[in-house]
Amino acid sequence: MSTFFYIMGKSSTGKDTIYKRIKEQIDINTYILYTTRPIREGEKEGVDYHYISNEKMQELINTGKVLESRTYQTVAGPWTYATIADEQLEQEGNIITVGTLESYRDIKEYYKDKIDTKLVPIYIAIDEQERRKRAIKREEGQIKPNYAEVERRIKADNIDFSEENLIKCGITSKETFYNYDIDRCVSQIIDYMERVNQTYKNSNVEER
Repeated sequence: MSTFFYIMGKSSTGKDTIYKRIKEQIDINTYILYTTRPIREGEKEGVDYHYISNEKMQELINTGKVLESRTYQTVAGPWTYATIADEQLEQEGNIITVGTLESYRDIKEYYKDKIDTKLVPIYIAIDEQERRKRAIKREEGQIKPNYAEVERRIKADNIDFSEENLIKCGITSKETFYNYDIDRCVSQIIDYMERVNQTYKNSNVEER
């Protein structure tokens, strides 16, 4: 049995940095999501996302390769994010990715009958004041800062990651990690991942 660890959180909670740190510290496969949004300063193709055109995204949707997708109406136009059924999902061993609560919900539905893969959520959180400070600081580093988009993203996340939606997706305090000290947060998550893997390993032995 393999485990698919799904990291998520509101924008500017540090989830992408945590994802990268975990990849650096443990041996684990990764799944890179696809998006039609423009690449940002400092991002890399195939590392942060697979950046594709709207036409390519529509082609993948038409061929049935899109497991889930979300389109956001941003101030810069529509941006689509998607999980594509590609060779990444065929890797042997555990996988880690980063996405949204909405994408996690749809992938959870996809994996519900797959007994050989266990989907495990990891939710990253910080308080709203700190999140806003980080969001503005990150945007200041862009060539053309878009503060209207920052505000849109903050408001949208507060709706998407409402307490009600978290509960509906089965995310509790056990799967929630607070990122005020990133080294401590990463260490706590890795410990949690190891415990989860050990639990599933033991349960498989007992079933045999």
